[in-house]
Amino acid sequence: MKIHRFIDNFDLSKEELEIDGKIAHQIINVLKLKVGEKIELSDGKHISAIAHICKIDKKYVLVKIDAPLRLGFAEQDSTKKVNLFCAILKKENFELVVQKTTECGVSKIIPIISSHTIKTGLNLERIEKIAKEASEQSGRNTIPEIIEPTNFDEGLKLIKKDDLNILFNSSGEYSFQIHAYSPTGELLCSARQPAQFILKEHSLDSYKNAQINIWIGPEGGWTPKEIEKAKDLNFKIANLGTLTLRGETAAIIATYLIKNL
Repeated sequence: MKIHRFIDNFDLSKEELEIDGKIAHQIINVLKLKVGEKIELSDGKHISAIAHICKIDKKYVLVKIDAPLRLGFAEQDSTKKVNLFCAILKKENFELVVQKTTECGVSKIIPIISSHTIKTGLNLERIEKIAKEASEQSGRNTIPEIIEPTNFDEGLKLIKKDDLNILFNSSGEYSFQIHAYSPTGELLCSARQPAQFILKEHSLDSYKNAQINIWIGPEGGWTPKEIEKAKDLNFKIANLGTLTLRGETAAIIATYLIKNL
């Protein structure tokens, strides 16, 4: 049976918790859970616990902590911090980026307004809700931090000296295509460069305790001026292969690849 997960600032050191507000409404009226059913609670800081429902009132739910506190299974072995600097995309495409990159394990999402960005406004409350729900669904015990939209130049000021920055563009000299091997080690399909060795002078493993920043452009792509500014700051310019991908597709694939390399 599926155990539903909820993330909030729960005090998981207590034996019993009284849950009210939106989460109580979801438990009582949406999921229609019953007394005795188990749920998983996370404090949003990598700690979670299994609890069972003891009492259901009209406005609150009383639960008792059953299992010992533990690290979130999806994140306990992952120290690689991947931040996504993504241009705001049209329609609901940016919401899709938030949902799916959250599932992929992104740590922070920074909406970027670049020269070719068409849509500049975002409903941050809705975006944060999407990130929270995606974290709960995917087994995460933290929610990605969502930053206020910022223009490209101001976004450059947010990076740290030791960060690894990868800006994705079709003209990129590094190609994030993956080699496929048979069980015996035979190369089944080739790419211009294996993803594992794509950065000649950098090993992605060396950034496990640092931050890797992914930069994804808008529908019209990055301008030559923006690419030059990135190169001046020692960004690595990479592509995702020979096909032209939509912004939301590129953001999801790039996040997954960098997080799991």
